[in-house]
Amino acid sequence: MNFNEKDLKQLASKGISKEKVVEQVETFKKGIPFVRLEKAAIISDGILKLSDAEEKNLIEKFDESISGLSLLKFVPASGAASRMFKALFNFLDTYNPSSESLEAYLERTGDKNMKIFFDGYQNFAFYDLIQNSIKGKATSKDEEKYLFVKQMMLEEGFNYGFFPKGLLPFHDYGNYAATPFEEHLNEASAYAKADGTANLHFTISEQHGKMFNEEFNKVGERVSQKTKTSFNVGYSFQKPSTDTIAVDMENNLFRNSDGSLLFRPGGHGALIENLDEQNADVIFIKNIDNVVVPKFAENVGNSKKVLAGLLLQVQGMAFDYAALLDMVEITAEQLNEIKDFLETKLNVRFSGKFNSFSIGEQIKILKDKINRPIRVCGMVKNEGEPGGGPFWINDGQGNISLQIIESAQVNMDNESQVEILKGSTHFNPVDLVCAVKNYKGEKYNLLNFVDHRQGFITEKTKEGKNLKAMELPGLWNGAMAFWNTIFVEVPLITFNPVKTVNDLLKPAHQNK
Repeated sequence: MNFNEKDLKQLASKGISKEKVVEQVETFKKGIPFVRLEKAAIISDGILKLSDAEEKNLIEKFDESISGLSLLKFVPASGAASRMFKALFNFLDTYNPSSESLEAYLERTGDKNMKIFFDGYQNFAFYDLIQNSIKGKATSKDEEKYLFVKQMMLEEGFNYGFFPKGLLPFHDYGNYAATPFEEHLNEASAYAKADGTANLHFTISEQHGKMFNEEFNKVGERVSQKTKTSFNVGYSFQKPSTDTIAVDMENNLFRNSDGSLLFRPGGHGALIENLDEQNADVIFIKNIDNVVVPKFAENVGNSKKVLAGLLLQVQGMAFDYAALLDMVEITAEQLNEIKDFLETKLNVRFSGKFNSFSIGEQIKILKDKINRPIRVCGMVKNEGEPGGGPFWINDGQGNISLQIIESAQVNMDNESQVEILKGSTHFNPVDLVCAVKNYKGEKYNLLNFVDHRQGFITEKTKEGKNLKAMELPGLWNGAMAFWNTIFVEVPLITFNPVKTVNDLLKPAHQNK
């Protein structure tokens, strides 16, 4: 593969080696194999369902433990809001209030999204702000509604279509509107606070850095006073070195019209590098748009404490066993006890040949299995929401493990695999609590636990030309494939994403 001088300068500026590009092109040529589903994870076989008493005990354990721990809330927040407003952009392109009534437009197009929008738009947190800004500018109610959307979306108005989702007004508090950023501060004070301080880290787009700083300057003091919490807020950007090369349909390097190589962002899996740079005992991970109004906050906070309490309980046992494995003398009975712990508490599966191995070989395997980061992941009952789900998978070499799998990773032409996919009872709401240190207090290098075979290849277009793009293994998918994993059923109220603007009309986002 030949790189010209301009290519080499471009690679150097992004921190990407020639070897990495060659490796990615080879991946395009070979393709990324589908995962092999063994079975869906269900209650009592991969997913824990805790009793009320167990949850109460875990909340107490977490509350008792936090004073000596460093806690962090890690929030992927780099998503732009443009997809959230797809229906509104379409409406501006296709509706003309001077030639058609809104009622006739909705009937003609069958646009259910805009009907829901206008039926409830007085309940949006931004309604008064926008309505006041267009006052007196319309000659009819229909034109007023058109101007409302135009003022919301376009650059000469409030430009919401190009805002980071984390800075949009989500929740109406009467005298102010709270953004997801502010609500994450509120949440952190409930379950990610130790000794009066909460630490948060947001991964954002570099061009939005100033906006996030301004938002914290604006709302930080208000939340601090209300919650009696001081906040340390950090930011990082997705690294240019995690961008992936694009190729044409014949797997040749795709070039832009100026001759430069086309690189594309590697997806949220790139954030494993940002996560690896954090150093805390307990790390909560939750998406930027998954927030609630105060009446649901206690339920959400308690659910997070349950997951964190379980993490600390299991981690304490894992640390004791890891230390025991480093002892000079260890009995066969102790080895069986450690193996049983790994199987029953951390869902580790062993080869059927394990018992035939020597003591030395067994110790080596057990050390490898127990000295890993741990993640406890909330799972919500499947009610038709999109998203990955919990499955037992087989890597083709007989190794069985518990994973979060997206439908794009499954061969939809294989009937048996599709049946397993359909049999999933739960889905992944992105609700994780993580421990990233070993029993000596040393942080793991998280990049050592990524399964690079779990990326995605997709087809895109650029300047009218077809191309192939690659996403890195997802942050909670292949990027955490070799972590020790526990899945726990959590209440549906913990999952309230805002994928479209109309989701803000749901009860979890309404204070009224």
